[in-house]
Amino acid sequence: MNRSFSVISIVVPCFNEEKGLGTLFDRLEATLSQLADFKYEIICIDDGSRDNTLAVLCQHAARNQNIVVLEFSRNFGKEAALTAGLDIAQGDAIIPIDADLQHPPELIIEMVKQWKNGYDVVLARRTSRETDHPLQRYITQKFYRLHNYISECTIPHNVGDFRLMDRRVVEALKQIPERRRFMKGLFAWVGYKQTTVDFVVEPRRTGKSTFNPRRLWLLALEGITSFSTVPLAIWTYAGFIVAILSFVYGCWIVLKTLVFGIDVPGYASLLTAILFLGGIQLMGIGVLGEYIGRIYSESKQRPIYIVRQRYGKRYMHD
Repeated sequence: MNRSFSVISIVVPCFNEEKGLGTLFDRLEATLSQLADFKYEIICIDDGSRDNTLAVLCQHAARNQNIVVLEFSRNFGKEAALTAGLDIAQGDAIIPIDADLQHPPELIIEMVKQWKNGYDVVLARRTSRETDHPLQRYITQKFYRLHNYISECTIPHNVGDFRLMDRRVVEALKQIPERRRFMKGLFAWVGYKQTTVDFVVEPRRTGKSTFNPRRLWLLALEGITSFSTVPLAIWTYAGFIVAILSFVYGCWIVLKTLVFGIDVPGYASLLTAILFLGGIQLMGIGVLGEYIGRIYSESKQRPIYIVRQRYGKRYMHD
């Protein structure tokens, strides 16, 4: 494929981002105007925002015919918003980018340059995570280390959703039918020829991050159960070890009673054993429940997202 005179699609998930959108579009359009050989489209997904994000997006879509806006019927989450953007993107290269300007739009020029050099995926890698809360930084580091150790695919360190993907990569992603999506894992799973460009994360200029410990935990759980069955195997080994220890302990009690004639006191040790085994069983059932829950969710075949309305010149007759 000729990678000159192509179309670039920018995918921007938005949730309560009204204050920063003006600056975002200014910087995006200034950057894309430097790519004289390329046409572009900017696809913005309003993920159930509670402020005036949709109104501001529509104003920009009316001003610039290259801007397309999807309005979700409710908040479906960032993974769904990314999926929607990839589904309708028409470009030869597709670039997801956050609306909070922590991903510098100016890096797109270098990403396109690497794509023209023949790479199918150009990853944007943070040089540091100093803008993150220390607890978030620690949890994120440990999660990705654990994920890469037990998973079937490796997620690059300090790489998020900000990347350039060739059309063939996006078409591969669209073939994946999963409804509960961990996009960073899916991006890594499809593979393709990759390279990396580094960038410095800018401080968030407006609003605040919607991520909190609970959401980080749920995202981590989603990532692990999506790409690894090791947690299930752990409880197989745990059950085997507990069974061996129980057998050894039982033999010791019998031996002590028969040889030394010592009657072993029962209630305290019996209660401890019951509580220990009960805890092990409940944790195992919980892990099993996570996987069964995924099967249940997938079996319902609900759509990943619902679009309430489309805005922009492309959809002016909808």
